[in-house]
Amino acid sequence: MTSLALETGFEADDDSLVALSRPAGDEKRVLEYAVPDAYCAACIDSIETALCALPQVEAARVNLSDRRVKITYSPAKGSPSAFSDVITGSGYRNFVLDPTTDNRKDQVLTELVRAMAVAGFAAGNIMLFSVSIWSGADAATRDLFHWISALIAIPAVAYAGRPFFRSAFHALRVGKSNMDVPIAIGVTLATAMSLFETIQSAHHAYFDAAVTLLFFLLIGRTLDHLMRERARSAVTNLARLAPRGALRIMPDGLRQFIALGAIEPGMLLELRPGERVPVDAEVTEGRSSVDCSVVTGESVPVEVGPGTVLMAGATNIAGALTLRAREPAENSFLARMVKLMEAADGAKSGYRRLADRVASVYAPIVHILAATTLLFWGLFAGDWHFAMMNAVGVLIITCPCALALAVPIVHVVAAGRLFERGIMMRDGAGLERAAEITHVAFDKTGTLTLGHPELAARLFGDAPSLADAASLAARSTHPLSLALVAAAGTPAPFDGSVTETAGQGIEGWDKRGLWRLGSAAWCGATPLPDARSQVWLSRDGVAIAAFAFDDIPRPDAAETVAGLRRDGLGVSLFSGDAAGPVDAVAALTGISDARAALTPDAKVNALNGLAEAGQHVLMVGDGINDAPAMRAAHVSIAPSSAADIGRQAADFVFTNGQLSSVGFILSIGRRAARIVRQNIAIAIVYNLFALPLAMTGHVTPLIAAIAMSSSSVIVVVNALRLRLGSAKGARS
Repeated sequence: MTSLALETGFEADDDSLVALSRPAGDEKRVLEYAVPDAYCAACIDSIETALCALPQVEAARVNLSDRRVKITYSPAKGSPSAFSDVITGSGYRNFVLDPTTDNRKDQVLTELVRAMAVAGFAAGNIMLFSVSIWSGADAATRDLFHWISALIAIPAVAYAGRPFFRSAFHALRVGKSNMDVPIAIGVTLATAMSLFETIQSAHHAYFDAAVTLLFFLLIGRTLDHLMRERARSAVTNLARLAPRGALRIMPDGLRQFIALGAIEPGMLLELRPGERVPVDAEVTEGRSSVDCSVVTGESVPVEVGPGTVLMAGATNIAGALTLRAREPAENSFLARMVKLMEAADGAKSGYRRLADRVASVYAPIVHILAATTLLFWGLFAGDWHFAMMNAVGVLIITCPCALALAVPIVHVVAAGRLFERGIMMRDGAGLERAAEITHVAFDKTGTLTLGHPELAARLFGDAPSLADAASLAARSTHPLSLALVAAAGTPAPFDGSVTETAGQGIEGWDKRGLWRLGSAAWCGATPLPDARSQVWLSRDGVAIAAFAFDDIPRPDAAETVAGLRRDGLGVSLFSGDAAGPVDAVAALTGISDARAALTPDAKVNALNGLAEAGQHVLMVGDGINDAPAMRAAHVSIAPSSAADIGRQAADFVFTNGQLSSVGFILSIGRRAARIVRQNIAIAIVYNLFALPLAMTGHVTPLIAAIAMSSSSVIVVVNALRLRLGSAKGARS
């Protein structure tokens, strides 16, 4: 994304802001702003609280990793032009982001690198003069070198310190504080003290310490920024997979290039070899090999032809294809995955809320401790110079950078690790809960099985009954309904009203009467003694046909279940299917606790029963009837083939088609929880040791800067350990 205000001086009015925002359902829209001065938990709280006070704002979430705020709002309730003023009033610069452009240049990194270069150059030159002074220069030479150092240091501090001074000024202007306030005060005091000593022709000046202090602070902030970008590179790389646009085949046969955002469902697109699929689309003409690794995680090309559905981001390898767009760009697979990844970065888990609360009270406490140190050494020890240096050390060494980073950086790294395995994480809270799982419950069709059943037999009923059943089934997306439609070829459309009841079946009225297609009980029949899945058809309450279907388990289902059991987890199978097919799948996968013929409410009750017994249950499901249970579970997972409502209910979505993703998610969750606890412990222990040392005069401002920057880098490096090693089992 590109900042319009920053790059073009664009002043957005209400119409422009609405146009720049993207739809979020229920007449809501989402608008994003860059907040480059947001660095800590206090920044998050200040911006989010101010925005959420506006009546038109439904939600506001600050993402520290990329320093953006995402605002969900209702245009009918108020003007979006108020957002910028509110963020500015909280003390932070902000720029509206254009979602249709790509952020080719990292402006924050550019500013940091330039500032670091200036500080480093100035520090090196000043240090040369300092060495001469320390070597015993006479008074006149010493004063000359001090003044030359001042001429180098003052403009260098003014330029290189802009990231800290600007952030501190915006916060103080509105009566707030953030972690850059003590840094700005410390650097300013060190420089002012040095200038005062130079004017007084004193023996010592500390220009070298002030500039070198700033140099090390900038090194730490630059490394922090680079590691944040490294951690969230999965999101960045995923977003860049989307092409700029596509060749549209016009009704007259001509080709016209159109922007990605202008593609609408139903448009015909031409996809040439080497190009990426721009939006979710269906192949209408041509055959080719397509690299679908971004979707499935598998690098082996897939042969596609007419009727094949391709997800956005897949790469065409061989022949030209004609595609029919199924979704607009904002609803494509790539867009959904980017949203899931960004949600993981911005979500607030229990650990993150704890870290935010602790960090939010840091600034006033640090200022009080610094003032106490100044007064103690000045009034009781009589050395105001030493007192000032100690106070500066306290201000710098206790900045809560490490604590603010402790949790979100782990969630970002975990999201990237999961993405590499074809797993999308909705938020960090789900990852935190995944570390607590003690029991796993699976749905059957589409979860433990491949979800592509085929009609195996007509158990009873005449041949026309298949056509009648298929005409009803064509109004449903249930796997068994799709199998009926496939077996019937092209069924005639049902000439009447149709409703679908989750967990039961389809009901339709036409001139011939009331039709039902679904479970035996739904159709007023008794299940036949057959181990396969059964679908019944009834008219006016009388069963007239029954169909049997075969659906095989996923290839890794038995291995996944065995791995979970080896790790001490309980495993259950909760299905709405009949007892015969449920028991058959349970036997093949090694699940002893199999419950059949469960309605959506019964699944929820089963989960609640496990929860009351002290279990933290993970629900793995894919259908509409699984959504209530997935919401009720401690954590939920769905395959990408799940119904939309199932994907929306899930905390994790796996696109690789591998059920082993369940064990991998649990493993990453546990490892992430350990690293989060380690990071919080590192931040707390660091301050417990650093603060007394600074208050007692054992830490100079320069050492304080090195220590503070090092603590932040240590926390980020510790989080990056999630990228190392394997995570095969649930407890590895």
